[in-house]
Amino acid sequence: MDQVIGFGGGCHWCTEAVFQSLRGVTIVEQGFIGADPPEDALSEAVRLHFDPAQIPLPVLIEIHLRTHASASDHSMRGKYRSAVYTLGAIQRQDAERALAAFEEETGTAPVTRILRLRRFRLSPPRYRDYYRSRPDAPFCRTHIDPKLGKLRRTYAAFLRPEAEG
Repeated sequence: MDQVIGFGGGCHWCTEAVFQSLRGVTIVEQGFIGADPPEDALSEAVRLHFDPAQIPLPVLIEIHLRTHASASDHSMRGKYRSAVYTLGAIQRQDAERALAAFEEETGTAPVTRILRLRRFRLSPPRYRDYYRSRPDAPFCRTHIDPKLGKLRRTYAAFLRPEAEG
């Protein structure tokens, strides 16, 4: 049975492409997520449905932390909030453990927040499936291809066959 979780970090075009590449992720919805105040303003993110028997939540969180600037507290964090948007206590606990493991392994505390997913709004249709519809666009080559390359090198066991390269 699928679970739902949200991820925000950088541009949702990048985040969408990363999660669309993973086996066990059944739906990736690109859009904007709001949490509880003071993080209730909508921020670029994805909401995804996944099968935890094929890809465990801690692996999804680790991939998220490693494919965006999760340790950088830059000036665009309002638009690009670094977050794991949970839907319950178990997901929150998994996220807390994953962030702690990331910090222990890297020696760097992520700026990524663990927030309750309160509302979601889909992006307009013309922006969805951005990488799939224009893989040769300069933005995709410059920003998305390196993230997908990292997935191929580090998380090959979790890639869909068509994303393996």
